[in-house]
Amino acid sequence: MIEVLYPFFVLGLLGILLGIVLSVAKQYLTVEEDPRIDQVEKLLPNYNCGACGTPGCRAFATGILNGEVKNLSRCKPGKAEKHFNPILEFLKDHPNADGSKVDVKI
Repeated sequence: MIEVLYPFFVLGLLGILLGIVLSVAKQYLTVEEDPRIDQVEKLLPNYNCGACGTPGCRAFATGILNGEVKNLSRCKPGKAEKHFNPILEFLKDHPNADGSKVDVKI
């Protein structure tokens, strides 16, 4: 009768072991990302057209914050009043971690 319960014990222990491995892996394999990227991406038109030369709006926002994109007008569907001015205001209020301003213009 106890032989019937062996698969349940083995699967239960295997589930616990794999759960521990996943929680340890999460601790050591997480990737930190700048939270400003999400906010700048929301201020862009979000067409993901690639007309700016990047694979999408998220890559463009990452380039803005990393200093790789110096000119916001590379975003073709964006309009200065609607998209670029809020980004410039946001970047003035949220500088880099070292306190330096993000060097970008329209």
